[in-house]
Amino acid sequence: MKNETEVNLMSPLVWAYVGDSVYELFIRTHLVETTKLKPHKLHIETIKYVKAKAQADILERLQEGLTDKEKEIVRRARNAENHHLPKNADPADYMHATAFEGLIGYLYLSEQKERLEEILNMCI
Repeated sequence: MKNETEVNLMSPLVWAYVGDSVYELFIRTHLVETTKLKPHKLHIETIKYVKAKAQADILERLQEGLTDKEKEIVRRARNAENHHLPKNADPADYMHATAFEGLIGYLYLSEQKERLEEILNMCI
């Protein structure tokens, strides 16, 4: 991992790339630990949490509890120029989902483990 100064220099889309994986792994692990579902049902449940609309809604719920620095990270990730157009998502939801993933990736890459865990637990 890198220090916060190095992470700040990365593209917000890199934060989102990492955040997508971190968040999905958190959700998958949570579901495995709290349910007795079989793999296909686990996948169906996971999608409910990781689709763009769900992430956009989570970000909206979290917004008030974010620090000014975290709000800035979210803004940078939301406004990052992304040439990938979503197939099954509203473009606004997709931008907010990218912002959410950006925040998760930023916290992970800058090793802010306690805050990352706090935010992830608020998503459930």
